[in-house]
Amino acid sequence: MTAIRYDDDDLYLPAQAERGARRHRKPRPNPHDRQASRAVLTEAVDPIELEGGFVTTYRPSRHEWGWLLQSLEDFYNRGLLSDVLAIIKGGKEANVYRCRAHPDTGLGLVAAKVYRPHSLRQMRNDQVYRQGREILTPNGRPVGKEAERMAHAIQKKTAYGREAAHTSWLMHEFTTLQTLYGSGGAVPYPVAAGPNALLMSYLGDEKLPAPSLHEVAIESDEAGPLFDEVLRNIELMLSHGIVHADLSAYNILYWEGEITLIDFPQVVDAAANRQAYDILERDIARVCGYFARHAPRDAARRGDWRDPRGLTGRLWRRYIGQTPLERDVSEARLYREDEI
Repeated sequence: MTAIRYDDDDLYLPAQAERGARRHRKPRPNPHDRQASRAVLTEAVDPIELEGGFVTTYRPSRHEWGWLLQSLEDFYNRGLLSDVLAIIKGGKEANVYRCRAHPDTGLGLVAAKVYRPHSLRQMRNDQVYRQGREILTPNGRPVGKEAERMAHAIQKKTAYGREAAHTSWLMHEFTTLQTLYGSGGAVPYPVAAGPNALLMSYLGDEKLPAPSLHEVAIESDEAGPLFDEVLRNIELMLSHGIVHADLSAYNILYWEGEITLIDFPQVVDAAANRQAYDILERDIARVCGYFARHAPRDAARRGDWRDPRGLTGRLWRRYIGQTPLERDVSEARLYREDEI
């Protein structure tokens, strides 16, 4: 089976405010955070006005200016967004901004995930995740009759194919959020999708975005309930036939004792993707490893934390069917019986 390369997920930029009861950041330097900090600018004191009357408090850097405006102005024109306040996350393929929603929405603060220009992205080997997935249109529906021609264009990496692949990638994240949120999943509320950005509910306050789980020191007695909640969401995804495919403490937000799963563009089809089982096992191993490390006294009592492989098998059988190994054994047995 082809080996899969997994990269660390997007890293949150360091917050400058005290966490108080929301947990303090671990006292260890993170070189990735410093690299990300150099790549972006912080909030501006004075608002700036962009085209079409769109005034933003946040001052984009030169390389951000054009694509940030193009990506968010549609939300502004639709009456969904009134201001961009700060950048809160710089990642491999997208930045996330704290924004103020238009008063008519009643939402207050919202998060805008803006995808980088294709030339500046660092996503690698995305074909692993696209395998078996339907190609989605800008309205989130499968392309239908155009699927074969579009798949060929994507494979050839033509301009048309790159645009189609980007749209499908973005819409898989948005439609996944819609599905999971509607089913009670611990995910952000999806507000709207644009050609190059997603608008969703924001976790945090005016000064501090919710940190990712790897940035906080959870208490030992929190670990069990938080792990159960992550596991509930993994099962919820499997019940819909999908696997997160990049789940780790970097993609789980923590705020006031609760967790929220984020970043879903690479979700894989559990039935159609030949590597889905291995990808699921990787997700579960990451989660189990985190909780076992952060609650060592409880780990001995939580067999699931110490056996991610067994947990993966049980969940797969419950929601998908035979594991790949079991299926291979069954097919080999049938082949031998046919020969006899």
